Amino acid sequence: MIKKILIANRGEIAVRIVRACKEMGIKSVAIYTDADRHALHVKKADEAYHIGSDPVAGYLNAHNIVNLAVASGCDALHPGYGFLSENPTLAEICARRGIKFIGPSAHVIRQMGDKIQARNAMIKAGIPVVPGSDGNLESVEAARELGSKIGYPVMLKATNGGGGRGIRRCNSEDELLKNYDRVVSEAGKAFGKPEVFMERCVVNPRHIEVQVIGDNFGNVIHLFERDCSIQRRNQKLIEIAPSPQLTEAQRDYIGKLAAQAAKSVGYVNAGTVEFLLDSDNQFYFMEMNTRLQVEHTVTENITGIDIVQEQIRIASGLPLQYQQADVHYRGFAMEFRINAEDPKNDFLPSFGRVTRYYAPGGPGVRTDAAMYTGYVIPPYFDSMVAKLTVWNLTWEGVIERGLRALSDMTVYGVKTTIPYYQEILRNADFRSGKFNTSFVESHPELIKYTVQQPPELLAAAIAAALAAHEGM
Repeated sequence: MIKKILIANRGEIAVRIVRACKEMGIKSVAIYTDADRHALHVKKADEAYHIGSDPVAGYLNAHNIVNLAVASGCDALHPGYGFLSENPTLAEICARRGIKFIGPSAHVIRQMGDKIQARNAMIKAGIPVVPGSDGNLESVEAARELGSKIGYPVMLKATNGGGGRGIRRCNSEDELLKNYDRVVSEAGKAFGKPEVFMERCVVNPRHIEVQVIGDNFGNVIHLFERDCSIQRRNQKLIEIAPSPQLTEAQRDYIGKLAAQAAKSVGYVNAGTVEFLLDSDNQFYFMEMNTRLQVEHTVTENITGIDIVQEQIRIASGLPLQYQQADVHYRGFAMEFRINAEDPKNDFLPSFGRVTRYYAPGGPGVRTDAAMYTGYVIPPYFDSMVAKLTVWNLTWEGVIERGLRALSDMTVYGVKTTIPYYQEILRNADFRSGKFNTSFVESHPELIKYTVQQPPELLAAAIAAALAAHEGM
């Protein structure tokens, strides 16, 4: 078994990995830049090492991170998500230095990270894909010709993109011509390669993804699906498992399809196969994420399987503990990404000191957080500061539990998306279990009803309560 892991990440996912390590009797090593000197993952890990003054650059220096893993006596490295988690160079350096990379091989990361290679691999494996270009677009003229062939709207996408960036919808030829150079530029700046391809746009789809796990012995299983349709600007907000929108026949079909996709590329460790489901109930492969997902918590809640611990076991060379027939789901789970943003101000990031934080509890409630009372949220990273996951046996029950837990979760000093999620859960369209990726844009009124308590009101309430208590 692996004995010591360097966690090449920060925030709540680093804390999550530390907790898995503690339960398995494995030593954990955290890394941090100046901006994260007082971060929770630094406090929780067995060891922590400073990797530079620049807030972000330290987390992106693969050579320095692996050197630190070797110097600190680690025999493995977990990349978490974001940063270098889908960078094949990190996996290659780990292999050269004798450090086990807790994830798939560099070859698979590179293949599935290139949208054209991934698309071609899925076609070869018999997985349905959205009609589009056979490779990278060579010119705007080639894009124009293909657009007229497959029909509008179309999606221009960065070939090496991810995280919702480098994507533009074009509803007409004029929009395509206007956006082409812009997407090429975004692809070059964000992902280092100015390569783009085109797909027909599946209008108002449901976004369904399947968690898969494979070992080094050719075994691949799925852990059912997650519905990620509630999103804004291609960024997920609420994730649900299993999807309330699928029949059991659809669930069985997409699960087998995802396992087939993973097995066809020799996938090892945990990953996610993402699909779009159109209005005709046709599934199309979208992409594969070769890492742990933010929303893995909902899958853990409905299956009882600790995905991070499974990742570590597989990287240690052990076979899967489960066969497909052993995996069952129970009830519904829902995860809310608690972002430090102001929904009433176009979701503007809200960084600063958390003056009060209370985590919710009670039956079926889980919190994965990077913040605490007094923590200063730095402005250099993603705005997500916590994840709230709730579980219940029924769809109606998980909605009500979500409302209760969101009302219990108290964050003062910064604005958060908590009130916005409460409005979503109260919405009749959402509660009916029928929604797609256009839900947020088609319900702008929910922002109008979002109410946030100003921090000064809390301070006044606390002062009044203390004065009343002292007078008793």
